Amino acid sequence: MTTRVLAAGDHFVLNRLFIDALRAETPGGLEFSELTLPWPVEPFGRVAEVDEASGTEDRLIEALRGIQVCVTQMAPLTRRVLEAAPDLRLFGVSRGGPVNANLDAATEHGVAVCFAPGRNAGATAEHTLGLILAAVRRIPQTHGELVAGRWRGDYYRYDDVGIELLGGTVGLVGCGAVGRRVARAAAALGSRVLVHDPYLDDLGDLAGIAEPVTLDELLARAQIVSLHARATPETAGMIGAAEIAAMRPGSIIVNCARGTLLDYDAVCDAVESGHLFGAAFDVFPEEPIPAGSRLLTTPNIIVTPHLAGASKQTAANAARIIAEDVGRHLRGEPLRHCANPEVLKARHR
Repeated sequence: MTTRVLAAGDHFVLNRLFIDALRAETPGGLEFSELTLPWPVEPFGRVAEVDEASGTEDRLIEALRGIQVCVTQMAPLTRRVLEAAPDLRLFGVSRGGPVNANLDAATEHGVAVCFAPGRNAGATAEHTLGLILAAVRRIPQTHGELVAGRWRGDYYRYDDVGIELLGGTVGLVGCGAVGRRVARAAAALGSRVLVHDPYLDDLGDLAGIAEPVTLDELLARAQIVSLHARATPETAGMIGAAEIAAMRPGSIIVNCARGTLLDYDAVCDAVESGHLFGAAFDVFPEEPIPAGSRLLTTPNIIVTPHLAGASKQTAANAARIIAEDVGRHLRGEPLRHCANPEVLKARHR
């Protein structure tokens, strides 16, 4: 029996990556159609009731006619789309969480939604380490001065130089897939590593590498604080003015996780006052960063446009993880990364 699959890729997770991964996982019995979404050439945004989506409901509805399985990164799985796609049984979202899918509506329509946790952990950890090094050594600032024709040897003054990771203390707030990789990299460079994660029961492979501590102790001891917590109601604003004031004078803070974790105005205040040596961010409370934001004008703050996970390996990992769950679905096996497992339970009653 042939299963009709829609590959609704974009300009990052390409359709050919989905199709190649699916063919490797399930060599026969698949018939493919394709839809290319405009992200990241066009920013993602809200589509009907779902967020961080690309494309339109109408285009997806047309492409899903007769489709049983859809694999995508950004397509909007809304209630309206589900009502117009009666043949759909599996919707694979190749990202860390299916924010572009209405899970309640999918469950009502008997559509399982799977996702790809950890797809960009390696890339995000490397980008985090790059931002740490850029911030402590002021690499972007000195590069900008040099290309502008200024040889700033005065940056060698004691008060203007940063620290080395060798012998320094790195504090990680959150110790999931990304945080664990950053911990190992920092330790390999000779840093003492502190971790704060209330959901961490066992250090596992970080035993002997990282020390679990309270958030207060981490802020008091670490010279470099890097955020790796998930965005939840509990973590919203977890690092505010009081927490930043509790950090060591001359320390830095880095965020490649989620913009909701941090009070960015408080960071700007602390950098301007000299309490913080600097900061580096890849995520923001509003994206793109609004014109006139203090983040764009405060000295010693480094910003990148939410691309920590942007690597060829991330795109390939995303397609592979989703393809593996598609294979399980077609073989009648339990899905490994299902966001609404109650659908699977209902199917087996």
